[in-house]
Amino acid sequence: MSEGLIQASYIVAALLFIMSLAGLSKQNTAMAGNTYGVAGMAIALIATIGGAAGGGGIVLTLLAMAIGGAIGAKLALKVEMTEMPELVAILHSFVGLAAVLVGYNSYLDHGVMEGVLLTIHLGEVFIGVFIGAVTFTGSIVAFAKLRGLIKSTPLALPHRHKLNLAAVVVSLLLMKWFVGADGALFPLILMTLIALAFGWHLVASIGGADMPVVVSMLNSYSGWAAAAAGFMLANDLLIVTGALVGSSGAILSYIMCKAMNRSFISVIAGGFGTDGAAPTGDEEVGEHRETSAEDVAEMLKDATSVIITPGYGMAVAQAQYPVYEMTEALRKRGVTVRFGIHPVAGRLPGHMNVLLAEAKVPYDIVLEMDEINEDFPETDVVLVIGANDTVNPAALEDPSSPIAGMPVLEVWKAKNVVVFKRSMNTGYAGVQNPLFFKENTGMLFGDAKDSVEKIFKAI
Repeated sequence: MSEGLIQASYIVAALLFIMSLAGLSKQNTAMAGNTYGVAGMAIALIATIGGAAGGGGIVLTLLAMAIGGAIGAKLALKVEMTEMPELVAILHSFVGLAAVLVGYNSYLDHGVMEGVLLTIHLGEVFIGVFIGAVTFTGSIVAFAKLRGLIKSTPLALPHRHKLNLAAVVVSLLLMKWFVGADGALFPLILMTLIALAFGWHLVASIGGADMPVVVSMLNSYSGWAAAAAGFMLANDLLIVTGALVGSSGAILSYIMCKAMNRSFISVIAGGFGTDGAAPTGDEEVGEHRETSAEDVAEMLKDATSVIITPGYGMAVAQAQYPVYEMTEALRKRGVTVRFGIHPVAGRLPGHMNVLLAEAKVPYDIVLEMDEINEDFPETDVVLVIGANDTVNPAALEDPSSPIAGMPVLEVWKAKNVVVFKRSMNTGYAGVQNPLFFKENTGMLFGDAKDSVEKIFKAI
């Protein structure tokens, strides 16, 4: 394939990626957006294969694609929607590792370079390896937290912000040494070790309630890692694609930080939100009142307005399908039913929206927190299905709470609240929820799917 045709293919692929992002911004154009993305990636792969040097290069490229594609397809078929957040996190780690490997390969085999060209190339290598290493270990920690392999509570090392600053300063000094010595190996290796530790510490210092923002932030990091790899490989498409992912991830992180009343700068610095404060634990702050599926069904039949606020527990129980059936049954009875979605509900941006769309819930009754919060005082019944931290009044009422200042769905203002939970345990952030002990709250214990099915049958 000629160089001109390859570059033309890259331009078409880049335009399709831009159209994909535009399409994914709205629910009614999301399918078209996905189609554009798939088409763009197909063109990019064909152009890359066509540009592989010699027959041996093409064979190795096809072999790598076949092996990677087979592994990816097998794993993707096994992944449940509840596991999507950790899948995204671990995929980000692959991008980071790829950037590190590309960086070392470019360092070891960069051809004949001297003067300014060599300096620029060494700078690209150093920055690419640094970003890739941070993304790699940070994404692994995020995966482990989401998977429950390590505790979701934030790591609070003494002087942790000073440690982060020291890692950045030392890395800059190592970069000066690396470039000044025309590519000495030792500073590159030392920086890689520091960046790996830095990425681990950044994410380990962030608490569970803020993990959706962390996943978005790592998405941005992986994009910049890919862009850095594009500079090292002189691949225009990789640069453009990486910049698109990096900038869109950063914008999404900023939007989510604004929604959570967090500082965007502190997200990048790591350990934001909790500032190392210990969670309030499992201590109860009053007496809770239990209810039954039959009682909830009667309450719903007498209601005129119902709001459902889903969370990660709904995803785990796969309760979105009976929730849809219950919703339709209530709407046929003339009950106004809507859904209130917190920006960080679940453990991935848009997680709840995807689950509800998968269950065929009409999108016009799925509202964001800002659209529905003022309606709770006029609502007869609120069903909190698997949500915890996103409906916690302590965020607004307790300045000492680790989630203080985070906007939440103010469900406690409704006439009646029903919380679907397996037990009285705290949520992912490890923070006790005073909502459970309010007079207008009833606790419906058990599997959310079974509970909703019982309510649906009773209705």
